[in-house]
Amino acid sequence: MKILLPLIAAAALAVTLPVHAQGYPDKPIRLIVTYPPGGGADLMARLIGPKMSETLGQPVVVENKAGASGQIAALEVARSAPDGYTLMLDASSFAVNPSLYAQLPYDPAKAFTPIAVVALFPNVLVVTPSFPAKDVKGLIALAKAKPGEIAFASSGNGSAQHLSAELFKEKAGITMTHVPYKGGGPALNDVVGGQVPIYFANMASGLPFVKSGRLRALGITSSRRSAALPDVPTIAESGLAGYEVYEWNAIFAPAGTPAPVVAKLALAIARAMASPAVRQRVAELGGEEPGYGPVEAARFVREQSELWGRVVREAHITVQ
Repeated sequence: MKILLPLIAAAALAVTLPVHAQGYPDKPIRLIVTYPPGGGADLMARLIGPKMSETLGQPVVVENKAGASGQIAALEVARSAPDGYTLMLDASSFAVNPSLYAQLPYDPAKAFTPIAVVALFPNVLVVTPSFPAKDVKGLIALAKAKPGEIAFASSGNGSAQHLSAELFKEKAGITMTHVPYKGGGPALNDVVGGQVPIYFANMASGLPFVKSGRLRALGITSSRRSAALPDVPTIAESGLAGYEVYEWNAIFAPAGTPAPVVAKLALAIARAMASPAVRQRVAELGGEEPGYGPVEAARFVREQSELWGRVVREAHITVQ
């Protein structure tokens, strides 16, 4: 994946906006987050919101509407007026839900306009220190020697951690046993405790355990090494060419939002992501800033939906 610089060049659009967009915004903007306070999506929204306000001249008010893997918030935004005053910050589940759930109360491909992908967060493949494999090739060899005997934890069926492992299994040609938990915290605790040996941890939660030696990192799921763990190879460079997985956050508007309004919002987001404070915080969390504006974001979301739709179908993943 080509990582782009923030699209500050979009500033040129600001001087050519049609008259009907020049007054936007003239009131506060709601940024609805699909997950609870304190999580990664909420953190990104509260990091970006104040910086967007500096460009837009109006408050960006963060609201959390958690539930149903993001569907509650998404339905509210999908039904909102396409005027640029109601936005959504969602996670990578946006691209998974259409395949994971038999029926959604909205059509993700038609109900939203992607504005920007603000951050990509790779997962890190970790094992308990006593696990015999010392690298990705060793894990694959062990799994081939003991098909189905090695277990991996996840934060639940269809979660980013589960899907990371399913794609890994597919590309490596191995079988492992899935142990789903009700959330990332319990899963990570049991891996640290040695109850389950393998986990595709998100970088923010897994990093402290790797640095303290309580977990051993075998590989990073991104296309290039992480500055947070520079000595840990990517899974792709460890032998699984093309393996690339991220948890991500993107900002959407309701479909039909005028292009000039989308352009103003994209500019505000690009400037927010270019802020040294924001860049530093994203880096501390092990993330990358792809700089994807509306065109790149639409392509990325479409590709992610296609990838995870295939993995969900071929792995026969279901949720209750």
